[in-house]
Amino acid sequence: MPIARSIALFVLAALFEIGGAWLVWQGVREHRGWIWIGAGVIALGVYGFVATLQPDAEFGRVLAAYGGVFVAGSLAWGMAADGYRPDRWDVIGALVCLAGMAVIMYAPRGR
Repeated sequence: MPIARSIALFVLAALFEIGGAWLVWQGVREHRGWIWIGAGVIALGVYGFVATLQPDAEFGRVLAAYGGVFVAGSLAWGMAADGYRPDRWDVIGALVCLAGMAVIMYAPRGR
């Protein structure tokens, strides 16, 4: 169950970070205004909080592993929100990043 909880927290963190960045992008680049920017800044703050809920206490490990989730999540968000269509290299790269995340976070460690 700890791995399922950890994965759920990574997904939730990605929704807040990627969603927050997307809201800021929309506010600035698409001229949607300060409300979008403000909502994005709040979401980015919530992301920072959610990341602290990971069961692993090592900041560097959690953030390094989260990078893989961010890469794959960003491509998925682009597909859902902006109609982006990743090519096979995008998909392969995202899978490599997710494999790296799994090794960093969930490899057995002797402690």
